[in-house]
Parts: sequence; structure tokens; C-alpha cells
Amino acid sequence: MNSVLSCSGLAFKVRGAELLNGVGFAVQRGETLGIVGPNGSGKSTLLKLLAGVREPSAGEVLLDGQRLAKMSRRHIAQTLAVVEQQADTDDGIRVFDAVALGRTPWLSALKPWSATDTAIVEQALLDVDAMHLRNRLWRGLSGGERQRVHIARALAQRPQILLLDEPANHLDIQHQLSILNVVQTLPVTTVIALHDLNQALNCDRLAVLERGRLVTLGKPLDVLTPERLHETFGVRAHYLTDPFDGAQILRFHS
Repeated sequence: MNSVLSCSGLAFKVRGAELLNGVGFAVQRGETLGIVGPNGSGKSTLLKLLAGVREPSAGEVLLDGQRLAKMSRRHIAQTLAVVEQQADTDDGIRVFDAVALGRTPWLSALKPWSATDTAIVEQALLDVDAMHLRNRLWRGLSGGERQRVHIARALAQRPQILLLDEPANHLDIQHQLSILNVVQTLPVTTVIALHDLNQALNCDRLAVLERGRLVTLGKPLDVLTPERLHETFGVRAHYLTDPFDGAQILRFHS
């Protein structure tokens, strides 16, 4: 198996409260792995551990077969980019400069900013439909605009692995679809926490979390069964076939 990111026995506690326990799986190169679960199931915590933002209470994360805890932040940032639910700053920074921060891991005294870096930032802005915002100040953006710029910053990093925590959470439906389509076409390995289970059906595989534990992992239609949806999410559901393209979609009932 061509695993690029994996974890085993992953656990995390805060003041005695267990947020994750015994989570383990491997992400294959080029796949999109979705993470789903009810609120409070540990999705955001898991992504932070995979990114090295937090240290696990137990277990370990491997990036390209190496222990993440032993790697430098620069090396990690050249391989892996993170998009959190919220990113904020009061600094008077332009959108272009905010996205340009994604190039930081690749710059040094021997490799200063170049025309190539400018082109990468401009492409990232184009990918999220934010080129028209390039000269705006960050603090003047709406919540949805900020999220698109934050995703552009991650894309400018040119990562091999992209970790996203509900990236479409603050976007209108047009930009939700646009961003998710961009993510699906990127030549990267993606781990994405999703709230919308119909959006999650587009992933290659899904990991379902419940109360900090991994309860099932596999292809979306295999794991999001009516029984699992009732047991984990507390809803009844059945599948419908979209007459437009034949895709399976979920219809929920309380």
C-alpha cells in the first residue's frame, strides 16, 4: 500500500477529558479521505494531530514513513498544508500578502521571492475565485471571502497533502461547490472533515468518528448505511438516485 500519511493508537486528552482514543488508519497517495461524525466526535482534534499542531497523548503520526514528531516544522510545511475552520487576524494585511505567506516554507536567503512565487500565488487566488480580492485588506473581507483566501494560502504552499477542516462551512452554495470541485481536481492527497454527508459521498473513502473513536472506515456507500446513520448520527435515512447523473444522494428523517 502506498501510504503517505498514517496514524496508529492516536489518543488525545484535555484535563482528563478523552477527545480521541485508539484512532488508526493510513491515507493512500492521491486519495481523498473524508472524516465525518457528529459534533464533538473529534474531527478537528484529529486533523490537528495529523498536522502536528497538537501532540497526541498516545500513539503516533507518520508522514511518508517518518515520525511526524521528529520532523522540523519547515519540512512538514513543505509537504502538508492545513485549512482550519476559522482563520483571523487584525493586521492590516492585503489579500495577496496573506496568500503569499503560503510560500514561506520554500523561501530562504539563498532562494528569495521570485516571479515563480508570484505566479503560484496568483494561480491559487484564481483557483478559489478570489483574484479580484488581491488588493483588499483582510480585515475588510466577509467570513466567506476570508475562508476562500485561507484556502488559497494553503494552495500556494503547493503541498503534497492537504488537510481541510470543513472548508466550505462559511461559504454560500455556489462557492461551496466551487471550492470542493477545486479540491477534487488538485494533484494532492486530501484529508477533509465534512459536515454535509452528501458532500462526503464524493470522497474515495470515509472515516466515521463517534465519541473520539473510529467506528468504521471504507467506501462511502459501504460505511454510510442506514444502520450506521441511525446509530452514529441519530437520524433515519435512505438513498435516492439523482435522475440528472445517477448519483446516490441521502434523504434524512428525524
